[in-house]
Amino acid sequence: MKLQQLKYVVEVCRQNNHFSAAAETLHTSQPGLSRQIQLLEAELGFAIFQRNRNRILGLTEPGRRIVEIAQRVIIDIDSLKSVQEDFAAQTEGNLTIATTHTPARYVLPDIVQHFARRYPQVKIGLRQGNPTQVCAMVDDGSADIAIGSETSQQFHNLAMLPCLQLARSIVARKNHPILKARPLTLEQIAKYPIITHDPSFSGRWRVMDAFKKRGLAPDFMFGIVDADVSKAYVERDLGIAILPSMAIDSKRDVNLRARDIGHLFPPSTIYVTLRKIGYLPRYVFDFIKALSPALTADVVQAAVNSRKTAGSPGGR
Repeated sequence: MKLQQLKYVVEVCRQNNHFSAAAETLHTSQPGLSRQIQLLEAELGFAIFQRNRNRILGLTEPGRRIVEIAQRVIIDIDSLKSVQEDFAAQTEGNLTIATTHTPARYVLPDIVQHFARRYPQVKIGLRQGNPTQVCAMVDDGSADIAIGSETSQQFHNLAMLPCLQLARSIVARKNHPILKARPLTLEQIAKYPIITHDPSFSGRWRVMDAFKKRGLAPDFMFGIVDADVSKAYVERDLGIAILPSMAIDSKRDVNLRARDIGHLFPPSTIYVTLRKIGYLPRYVFDFIKALSPALTADVVQAAVNSRKTAGSPGGR
């Protein structure tokens, strides 16, 4: 059994079971890649991939377990290399951050700017997606950390640490009746079309659950994935929106107004997500602490070193 064979298997999965795409990514030949996977299957005594003639249908049940183990092995090997590189150059390296829109737009710019000044030789990469997608990027090793809200999907190899609480506000076009409603209640809000997040975002679950518990069924519109797009539709008076309060800038959003709704909805929690047992260079600890002073190096390292199986911090 060779590390190269495990890398081949993992890459085939990343490429949606396409051997040719995996071979191209790994700069090898498709016949050579196929041969190495066949040798691994022969050594294990079972098939990793379900096949129908020359077509790969997916993973077998034992194949899924092999991929999970292979991913951990590859990450641990990369961690060993990172230790060597970190001690060789404490202020050099790469930091790929997978994040959802709200942190990317409203939280990270100042932090990234400060970090880049402190660590000019660390190459920063930003990748964006929904909460499940950004966690998946960390899980498969294509990102170092994820920053976003909770996800209903479980990731057993990841540690999720709460770092920020985002208060919510009702956002409407100026002079909209909801801005003058006294008191501001769920019943008042439910009278108007509500522009919501995509279902993959936990903020939408929380909002919908609050109305459901009161027996209300508002008119939820669209399934928008970021606050800026939501504001564009609100500005055109197509509805109101429930957004993180920090998304409203009075200087830029001159046609919009916001009202705090902390008494109706709990704040949204943003998490930092990392791979368990992964090695973290010192500059990663500094970046995370900039997000939340409570996330000291000891706190983060303890979470990363935990092998206890855990999924998402919450569900629907």
